[in-house]
Amino acid sequence: MKRTAELILYRNPAEGRILKKMAWIMEHDQEEKHLEKLRNQFYECAHELIDLAGTYGFEGNLWHAYLTYLLVNYENVFSMSCEMRELGDGSLMDLARHDFEIFRELFSYDFRALEEKLRGRIFEEFLNYRRAGDAGRVYSRVVRDRICQLSRQLAGAEDTETFVRAMADFYREFGVGKFGLHKAFRIEHKKGGADIVPISRIADVRLEDLVGYENAKQKLIENTEAFVQGRHANNCLLFGDAGTGKSSSIKGILNRYYGQGLRMIELYKHQFQDLNDVIAQIKNRNYRFIIYMDDLSFEEFEIEYKYLKAVIEGGLEKKPENVLIYATSNRRHLIRERFSDNEERDQDIHTNDTVQEKLSLVMRFGVTIYFGAPDKKQFQNIVLALADRWGITLPREELLLEANKWELNHGGLSGRTAVQFIDYLLGQKK
Repeated sequence: MKRTAELILYRNPAEGRILKKMAWIMEHDQEEKHLEKLRNQFYECAHELIDLAGTYGFEGNLWHAYLTYLLVNYENVFSMSCEMRELGDGSLMDLARHDFEIFRELFSYDFRALEEKLRGRIFEEFLNYRRAGDAGRVYSRVVRDRICQLSRQLAGAEDTETFVRAMADFYREFGVGKFGLHKAFRIEHKKGGADIVPISRIADVRLEDLVGYENAKQKLIENTEAFVQGRHANNCLLFGDAGTGKSSSIKGILNRYYGQGLRMIELYKHQFQDLNDVIAQIKNRNYRFIIYMDDLSFEEFEIEYKYLKAVIEGGLEKKPENVLIYATSNRRHLIRERFSDNEERDQDIHTNDTVQEKLSLVMRFGVTIYFGAPDKKQFQNIVLALADRWGITLPREELLLEANKWELNHGGLSGRTAVQFIDYLLGQKK
């Protein structure tokens, strides 16, 4: 199909090799002299499409699913302009209509003539693919099912205007590309700089799952809601005892506000060299990004914290309004302090310099939230709430007795210990 060469906004998509092969097939499907090449090209395409379906969990007409996959992942001036907002009429919309008219022709290709020519027997499976179970390793179930629904919408679009509206609605609802279709990301350092890579499996943690800590959770919710709504918000440090739900709270925040445009990028302290590059890649997107640093702390000999200080607040370039930093730590002041620091104050020409230098990083976090270890009664309340949630029917006295034995041998009183105890009980069920 020669018209694919006329694409403007959606020209040369990243995963476009199948499109190029199928366009050649459509252009030469009536020519007997190309029969052998037609056969090879089609079965190569069929192989790649089925592989794509297995990876992403697509079903139905795999040709339509593939075309939809290209459209929802293609970051261009039109798709990115539609993110999270209504795009009015204008030149961009006219260019989109031009490209989507070509895509409508691709969607409407009739495979019956090709099937007859190739005497193929797989066309029914290829055009009505049935997914095996809950397949798909990349997208969440919600995103996967929405892409499949969009595929059917586009195939049934009665005109180009309907096609354009369906795509614009999808971009506004989910966004486009990796930032639109994924919640969370990690960083891979490469020669060309930082590569922001989607994390495909996110724990389905809800803030409601964390028993207790209501004041701490409310403080975190208020700061995050201000951020996603475009109001002033602060960098946030969650500190306190191990196993008290700091990391779980961050995951719960992501799951709650993902639908409102919140995305999260996980960064470790050895990757601080990439922080400016990461911010440069996300500062002009219509999402709100939390850069998440788990278990953040520094020994005396580690100086990376000085770089982090400058990036958070202190460098010439202002941190973008769509970026915040959330960190968790078992240390209130992040950097190891010694009793000798106080002794050295008498020897410093300028007193307090040593201590102030070590406190200066935590001062960059406008909101600090404490998560303390539960006492015995709070621990038992957590166990009872989790047991009720998971349908464990042990008598109360026996349950608490076993929980007390467990915590004595498995790390003491904490929410994590309670979860591990409940997991143990569930594992004993046959």
